[in-house]
Amino acid sequence: MIRPPFLQAGDRVGVLALASYVDYASLADGLRILREDWQLEVVEGTTLQKQYHQFAGTDQERQQDLQHFLDDTSLKAIFSARGGYGTSKIIDGLNFRKFRKHPKWIVGFSDITAINCHLYCMGFENLHATMPKLFGREGSENALDTLKKALWGEELSYEVASNPFDKLGTGHGEVVGGNLCLLAHLIGSKSDVDTRHTLLFIEDVDEYYYNLDRMMVQLKRAGKLNKLAGLIVGQFTDLKDNSTTSFGKSHYEIIAEHVASYDYPVCYDFPVGHVNDNRAMIVGRDAKLEVKKGKNTLHFAR
Repeated sequence: MIRPPFLQAGDRVGVLALASYVDYASLADGLRILREDWQLEVVEGTTLQKQYHQFAGTDQERQQDLQHFLDDTSLKAIFSARGGYGTSKIIDGLNFRKFRKHPKWIVGFSDITAINCHLYCMGFENLHATMPKLFGREGSENALDTLKKALWGEELSYEVASNPFDKLGTGHGEVVGGNLCLLAHLIGSKSDVDTRHTLLFIEDVDEYYYNLDRMMVQLKRAGKLNKLAGLIVGQFTDLKDNSTTSFGKSHYEIIAEHVASYDYPVCYDFPVGHVNDNRAMIVGRDAKLEVKKGKNTLHFAR
């Protein structure tokens, strides 16, 4: 995997909106942290102050904004201000010729999983991590700290408590993944990730239990679960049950059922997803996952 240059104080970075409309006022803390706390020179994309229905501008406007930043060789990183929906609508129109010669970190999660996966398929490391709209929220200290460590090239290692559903073991591989809905959505596209021998992480928000089950079925039938080095189950928040007959299973039970026949380690309740404590995950970086009684660790290679 190709690793973009790490950041340092004084570097130029871009902030734009790849998907849904963002209230510009909600970015005040995030832009201040980038400029004052991290001492970066921030270039604001036009999409931060555009709206086209639910989107941060039309597909063409969002694509042009990202293309401009991809081509700007002075930028060391690109942050998507928020997620929502719409990133996958613009990917196929992008030209990565200059980016390949002058790679930079691209940061985001949720709907930005589409870009995370696309860059991984191209052979570039990138960051599944918190976004400027969420900077400064109570409980986001670890998310911000780990994002800065990843961007600055510092050691990144996580230790989390065990979960009764864990499957013990050790796995080594490149870290890939993101939002489960997007991973299922990308199957069969140019951004479809080859998960064989990888450490796959998944998370999601605001889904029905039956749809979570359906997405796991899709991953399994597509062969995305059968040759993993390990599975990291992140946070599944604000899940919903049917209004009449209950689906009858928790998200732990749903996922455990679909990976029961495999012998790789599985870690549950990892701090990644639609929560304030959303730890940075370096997509494409080699890592070691250890799932033991009492604690689980994920250590990224330097």
